[in-house]
Amino acid sequence: MRDCLVLAGPTDEIYSAAGTDLLTEVERERAAAFVREADRRDFVAAHLLVRRCAAKVLGVPEDRLTLLQHCDHCGPGHGRPYLAEVPELGVSLSHSHGYVCVAVGPGRVGVDAERVPAGPPDRALVSHALAPAERPLARDNEALIRLWVRKEALIKRGELTLDALGTIDLSALPLGGDATPPDGEGAGPGGEGIRRLEWAGRHLLEWRTGSGVAVCVVTDHPATLG
Repeated sequence: MRDCLVLAGPTDEIYSAAGTDLLTEVERERAAAFVREADRRDFVAAHLLVRRCAAKVLGVPEDRLTLLQHCDHCGPGHGRPYLAEVPELGVSLSHSHGYVCVAVGPGRVGVDAERVPAGPPDRALVSHALAPAERPLARDNEALIRLWVRKEALIKRGELTLDALGTIDLSALPLGGDATPPDGEGAGPGGEGIRRLEWAGRHLLEWRTGSGVAVCVVTDHPATLG
């Protein structure tokens, strides 16, 4: 098995109508329930990309993998994703306005991708989501969303909840241009240089796309961007 692998890119480069044959009946039903076609395509692309990523990690064909989801409150059908064939393998996915990102690997993994909106930061969100030491850093939406995706990735790892976002302080980690990509490392998919950070034994992989999406991946082991 390979170490943690991350795949990402624009929905239009990943989506395939024919590829929906790989999806489970539950996934197809969920896809059909979207009102907006763009949202449906994002959903399908992310679920296809998870299979592609897991197939590379495990060295098996994509059609041999079954992606399931389970919510601790509601049961199966949505919630944290996992592979029926290898339930112990960490799996995470995210999509935002035409961009998708997935991560697969040993241990816990979490990924979040969010578009950076124009305008000033939402002060209510700043108060709810950020620890006191983080709040002065959220001078604009760029900084706020970069902090937000880090915490969403921790939620997807199962170690943080929405009502406890402000209890974790990530203010010591650099934001944006404060971090320098490692030597020899190129840009993230469609965007700026990759940042590799470490925090409390966790590994963070971050970038921002040219289309304005901030991405953060948090893993137990260093991740490779494929």
